[in-house]
Amino acid sequence: MQKRFLGNSGLEVSTIGLGCMGISYGYGPAMDNTAAIQLIRSAFEHGVTLFDTAEAYGPFTNEALLGEALAPFRDQIVIATKFGFKNGDVAQGIDSRPENIRAVAEASLKRLKTDRIDLFYQHRVDPNVPIEDVAGTVKQLIAEGKVKHFGLSEAGVQSIRRAHAVQPVAALQSEYSLWWREPEKEILPTLEELGIGFVPFSPLGKGFLTGAIDAGTTFAPDDFRNIVPRFSEENRRANAQLVEVLGHIAHSKNATRGQIALAWLLARKPWIVPIPGTTKLHRLEENNGAASIELTPQDLAAIESALERIQIIGDRYPAHLQQRVDR
Repeated sequence: MQKRFLGNSGLEVSTIGLGCMGISYGYGPAMDNTAAIQLIRSAFEHGVTLFDTAEAYGPFTNEALLGEALAPFRDQIVIATKFGFKNGDVAQGIDSRPENIRAVAEASLKRLKTDRIDLFYQHRVDPNVPIEDVAGTVKQLIAEGKVKHFGLSEAGVQSIRRAHAVQPVAALQSEYSLWWREPEKEILPTLEELGIGFVPFSPLGKGFLTGAIDAGTTFAPDDFRNIVPRFSEENRRANAQLVEVLGHIAHSKNATRGQIALAWLLARKPWIVPIPGTTKLHRLEENNGAASIELTPQDLAAIESALERIQIIGDRYPAHLQQRVDR
């Protein structure tokens, strides 16, 4: 697995990371602990060095799982986690007060069985707390050696600029994929200007871009996708055209749809590091294989041309969650 630097931060990670949320939370029943630990350790054996978690995933259980799984090779990997919800519970709302940031840092360190958090993200921008206060608090944690790098998630341009002026932002984590290209308008140019890395979550469109989901797919009762407008049966049927186009391109490169979707992201900028998630070893191996696929300018032009003729239907979040995304 090749490596990349997240912007100008000096933070070097594997070209493809592992998003660990779905192992414990959000996409149906949590994995069995033994199987989950085996999967995470297999990711490391396959060259993955960036592991992404958050106190909110569970809450708390995903961090504890990673702490146990990654302990044998802690010094060889990068752990990213997040603060910013009341009691680590998304349903309770946002909380980035300095005292909460500090409390989360201490609790996360214990669950992760480590003495430092490599990348500490604000999970969502808190309109009630000046971003300068957030950045200043993380700056203090960095000075104390408890945190190495500061990150933001789903932040808008002004929040990024204001935070970066107080404490350099190493990375922004936001959704970005072939079916959500909003970051290209303002976010990517801003990150390039400031030397900030970009970590796309849901780079496979929450699984849709792999072709494994169609209009007839049913999700577990506690699967987040049940309430996502883009995943209504009608919208899945309408968006199948994108999967079909990906299939043609994948066939020509002797690759899978998912690999092409990830390779497309890697080709956008050298400081982009996607974090696909999975609970299956064969999918992990498939995702990592995308790092060795090179899309030519002709391939990229063909993808661009095909996308121009496709309209993606459905919002990426239900309305009550969309309000938490900073603009």
